[in-house]
Amino acid sequence: MTLLQNNVVRIALSTIGILLIPLTLTLLNPGAHVNGGAGGGWDWSPSDFVLMGAMIFGTGLLLSYALRNGGKNRFIIAGVIVFLFLWLWVELAVGLFTNWGS
Repeated sequence: MTLLQNNVVRIALSTIGILLIPLTLTLLNPGAHVNGGAGGGWDWSPSDFVLMGAMIFGTGLLLSYALRNGGKNRFIIAGVIVFLFLWLWVELAVGLFTNWGS
């Protein structure tokens, strides 16, 4: 495999590993949707996993590209990518600045 293929596989496996955390917490909190979210707030739907998986995977690919080809500004570009990921995550989760997640 080429270096690019290795990076994509590594990013995909990392994404799966990260998503195992909310999956485990969602499975350990059965019936949270019945109790009005009581019990820790871990009640992810399949669409939540798909969206977060796409966000994590896409961010990983962008970071890999930026760090490889960003030149002198690669760390600034990487910081902007991480900031945008975190901002979008917060927006979708709680709607801090808009009502996307609410």
